Amino acid sequence: MEPFRLQPQLPASAVKTYQILAPVPTHFRPARCEEVDCSLSRNGFKIQVDETTDLGQAQAHYLRKESGRECIVSREAELTVFTFPPGTQCFNPHQFPLNREPRYLVRGGDWRGDPRGDPVREHDRPEDWVDDFATHQQRIKDRIERG
Repeated sequence: MEPFRLQPQLPASAVKTYQILAPVPTHFRPARCEEVDCSLSRNGFKIQVDETTDLGQAQAHYLRKESGRECIVSREAELTVFTFPPGTQCFNPHQFPLNREPRYLVRGGDWRGDPRGDPVREHDRPEDWVDDFATHQQRIKDRIERG
């Protein structure tokens, strides 16, 4: 699904994009529940499965035979309930930041692309990125005031 975007008032060639990026592959690592204070692991959790469906049967098989987690299995109406005690690793993927400095980028264009093909500029220091951004905004303001 495409994100909702307002219709731009300028062509992409008249726009600059300022980004601060901390990409997951370089700035995060996988983490265990206790490292991120996961409430599911801390308090325990339940998973309800409808074993009358193919998906439910596959999920139940995984939870019983392949997950490597201890649980109590019970029935509630038509559902099989897997109750995992506190301290059990949940099934959500957690990430832990590596405390690396983000990347401070300035690129031509916007989400539509950069028709001019300007090279991406990466600032080494956040102060330089902020100064670049402020200077760019001042240029826009001055141009608007001139008419």
